[in-house]
Formats: sequence, structure tokens, C-alpha cells
Amino acid sequence: MQTRPLDFTALTLVIIGAINWGLIGFFKFDLVATLFGGMDSLVSRIVYALVGLAGLYCVTLYGKLGNNQSSTTR
Repeated sequence: MQTRPLDFTALTLVIIGAINWGLIGFFKFDLVATLFGGMDSLVSRIVYALVGLAGLYCVTLYGKLGNNQSSTTR
């Protein structure tokens, strides 16, 4: 499986989102909103949107992993 820079970028954004959701769940603390001026600020909304898009993109990584496993078992 050949990794691309987009894969690493998407994975990094998904990790940021996961950490943020963990902070929200455990401590009721939204790090993104705190850093970028609240949930309604434009920058926060852009970060949330990019994390969401990265999550959708990472769904395609399952297909890449499946293709990689089937090619190595032959």
C-alpha cells in the first residue's frame, strides 16, 4: 500500500478530532473552540469541517487496507 501525504494529513486531522471529542466527553472541554474563539467562530467551524471531511476520507482507507491484505496473501 502506497501512502500519500493526503493520507497522513487526514489521519492527523482525525486524531485531532478524536482528542477533542475525548476532552469533550471526559471533561466537557472543547479545545478547538477554546483555541479558535468559540464554536461559532469561522476558524472553529473550518477546523470542524476539515476534521469531518478527513473522517469521511479515512473511510476510503479501509478499501486500501483490504486491497493490501488481499494482494499479500496471494
